[in-house]
Order: sequence, then C-alpha cells, then structure tokens
Amino acid sequence: MKRLAVMASGNGTNLQAIIDATESGTLPDCQVVVVVSNRKHAYALERAQKYGIPTICRTLKSYEKAGKSRHEYDIDLADAIAAYSVDLVVLAGWMHLFCQDFLDRFSDNIVNIHPALPGMFPGTHAIERAYAAYGEEKIHETGVMVHFVPDEGVDSGPIICQRAVPILPNDTLTDLEEKIHSVEHVLYIEAIAKVLNLG
Repeated sequence: MKRLAVMASGNGTNLQAIIDATESGTLPDCQVVVVVSNRKHAYALERAQKYGIPTICRTLKSYEKAGKSRHEYDIDLADAIAAYSVDLVVLAGWMHLFCQDFLDRFSDNIVNIHPALPGMFPGTHAIERAYAAYGEEKIHETGVMVHFVPDEGVDSGPIICQRAVPILPNDTLTDLEEKIHSVEHVLYIEAIAKVLNLG
C-alpha cells in the first residue's frame, strides 16, 4: 500500500479528488495517511476528518510568536510527516514555499500541481493572470501541470504531466476557474499513478 501525505492550505478539492480515487480504485493500493494544513480553518482538514484521516495543523504564525524561524517550522513539519512513513508528499493547494532541508527529507518524492502550463504564470493567482493575458490577446490557452519539487524554485520542477485548457471568447473568469479545476482533479490522479507506478 502506497502512503500519501496531502498538504493543503484551503478548500481541498484536489484532496477530495485524491480521496475519491483511492476509494474507487482509480488509485489502487494507495491511501491518504495524513492531511496537513498551515491554516486552522482550511476546509481540507474537515474533509480529512470525515474520512477518519489523521490531520496535522501547524501555522507559521504560531512559530513566529514563539520566536522560532521559518527554517525550524519546515524541519518540525518534515519530522511530523515523516512519522507517517509516507511514499509521496502531495502539495494540493499548499501556499507555502519550503526550505531545502524540508525538500531533502523526501528526496524526489514531493509533487505539486499548478494551474498553468510550464514556464507560464508561476506563483499565485495564475488563473487570474492567464485570463488577463488572454484579454490582452497575449495567449489563447492556459492549462494545468503537475511537477516534482526538487528545490526552492517556484513551479519550476521537472514536469510529470500537463494539459492545455483553451480560453474561449465567452469564458468568464469563473468559467475558466471551473475548467481549470475540473482538469486538475483528473490530471493529479494520473500524475500520482504515474509517479507511483500504479495500475
């Protein structure tokens, strides 16, 4: 059984897609063994609790209040995740960049999803930025990519898989967001299966 740690800062729709895939057999012999968030009120934590999945919630603010560094935060979080003997760390809307010490703990076993194509719109608000670029006639499509996270670069690791998403003349920003998210939910499952050699 392959063991996943899923890290999410928000709503957790990709987490839900992963849980659904493990339960349906789309991700065979695979289990989410812990869900991690850096925000107390992340709905991802509630999703995990509904399925009896253990959760870890660590806020950076609590470390800062205690006079501890970002580096200490990352190392402690890596220790907490490593205790679950995970095969893959899955970043699913995780809004926090890791230091190299965290990344080295899970060498080549951290994956991330980003709502843009490689080299396009790294960092936050990628969908909004793509929509604005379309409005300026700079692009005609955007997309989704899943990549490894080997270093401290932002959305720049080796690509596991990607898929283009066309932007149509009548698309609103909400339309584009919905199209991107629906692709994410399928592509992330494909990427996890590929990385873990499942199926």
